[in-house]
Amino acid sequence: MRTYNEMISGLRELKEKGFVKTHRSGDTGIGKTLEDLLEIEENNIQGPDGEDTELKAARKNSPSMLTLFTKSPLPRGINSMLRAEYGYPDENHPDKLALRTTIDSVDFNTIKGEKGFMVVSKGDRIEIVPGRAPTKFPDMPNPYWDKEDFENSIKKKYKKSLLYVKADNKGTGENEEFHFNAAYLLEGFDFTKFAKSLKDGILKVDIRLGLYSDGRFHDHGTGVRIMPSLLDECFSGKKVL
Repeated sequence: MRTYNEMISGLRELKEKGFVKTHRSGDTGIGKTLEDLLEIEENNIQGPDGEDTELKAARKNSPSMLTLFTKSPLPRGINSMLRAEYGYPDENHPDKLALRTTIDSVDFNTIKGEKGFMVVSKGDRIEIVPGRAPTKFPDMPNPYWDKEDFENSIKKKYKKSLLYVKADNKGTGENEEFHFNAAYLLEGFDFTKFAKSLKDGILKVDIRLGLYSDGRFHDHGTGVRIMPSLLDECFSGKKVL
């Protein structure tokens, strides 16, 4: 694993190099390219990318939210039930159901014109509450995370700090290019601030139950996301590198 100093040294070299071609087309190309160039193996582990530093990258002109982490809710298999109960026909495979939606703790969202979901803090749990009772699975429980497990997972991911890298970009698809030329170090992940941000709707939860191009079901992971400009709401310190 790369140390923090090794990652910073690699970023300085990338800044001097100028534009580099993406290693993967699409939204995830920027992260994949940065990891490859810093010689960080792509992974889905719960811990940080480096020894004690999580790495995130974003295009400077992108309005997209940043995924802090992904964690499937409990009980096991609940996402499949959610898809079957509340899903809608996929645009490319209308005979199969997809469920892609962004929710928060402020109010119920809307899915295809119907009342959707909201995130609610209940005792020692954080629940995804549906706006209508299930009919296919009348006894289906609300998806949830144990707060303690939730906190431990986040702290493991952001063991020490988050290295947030931004890049200018040009071109599209497989011909897109990036110039990694700005970086910020965010330290001291604060779960109390995180919980408040979740309650205030600053943090969003993405349900991402889609399909591969060949029609196979795919769970992209339930993601907790935030606008990059609001990252300070979850960390106690920020430094421009």
